[in-house]
Amino acid sequence: MNLIEKAAQHLEGLPKTDSAPVPSTSTPSTPDLLTVWPSAAQAGVVTSEAPASIQVEIDLQKLSSAGFVMPDAPRSMIAEEFRVLKRPLLANVAGRPGAPIRHPNLIMVTSAMPKEGKSFTALNLAMSIAMELERTVLLVDADVAQPSLPTLLGLAPRKGLLDVLEDKSLPLSEVLLRTNVDKLNLLMAGTPQARATELLASQAMASLLEEMAERYPDRIVIFDSPPLLVTTEARALATQMGQIVFVVRAEHTLQSAVKEALGTIAACPVKYMVLNQSRSLGQTAYGYGYGYDR
Repeated sequence: MNLIEKAAQHLEGLPKTDSAPVPSTSTPSTPDLLTVWPSAAQAGVVTSEAPASIQVEIDLQKLSSAGFVMPDAPRSMIAEEFRVLKRPLLANVAGRPGAPIRHPNLIMVTSAMPKEGKSFTALNLAMSIAMELERTVLLVDADVAQPSLPTLLGLAPRKGLLDVLEDKSLPLSEVLLRTNVDKLNLLMAGTPQARATELLASQAMASLLEEMAERYPDRIVIFDSPPLLVTTEARALATQMGQIVFVVRAEHTLQSAVKEALGTIAACPVKYMVLNQSRSLGQTAYGYGYGYDR
């Protein structure tokens, strides 16, 4: 049993917090949010999502030397580790027995504190899912206070998520980025805004997420979010996610911080824990390398 499986089992064994069950779409116990939320257009967000018009080049050689998952190296150790992580996530997207998950294709990657490896995990997970034959991936830099993806990918900051939420006339298609990795698109954090928390918690954001989740059923949307105990943006975002990947840095994160952070996302029905920068049998294991503390 590898480290990710052990971490996931550990999370499943933690005491469960009380949270409302996900209502069935056939007999909802609460009003169906799909019917009461206005469309993105009604909320003032222009989401006409033609294919992304801007092409950017990711330095794949730099990422490869830094230990990231690469499409041309599908049998590497890091690629195998992320296969273990993505399989249950994708299984939930495909549908699982029991209570359905609302918007399982919206996946947030977060941590309790900074420098635990959430951005490293989010990018690797996106690269791994982009290797799937029947899936496309949109990686969203939702860490709007301290975006990491421009640095990791060697890209200049540009308009993105916050600009779409702030400027009601800006179509999402104008800020989506096509990459030189097949089936991987990017959405940057965008121009810093003083009201970033309010924008992420707004009706416009809820409608935008609805649009992202529903428009393309084969798309997985991965959000690199802020740490849970540092800002409030991640907590606002978590309430609208179908699945959460919670990153813990081995021999670094306090148990009290892990418990407190998990308490803030108790309402999300599906959570997986990833142990980052862990060592086993004298060898480095999952998450070791450039970007592991981002």
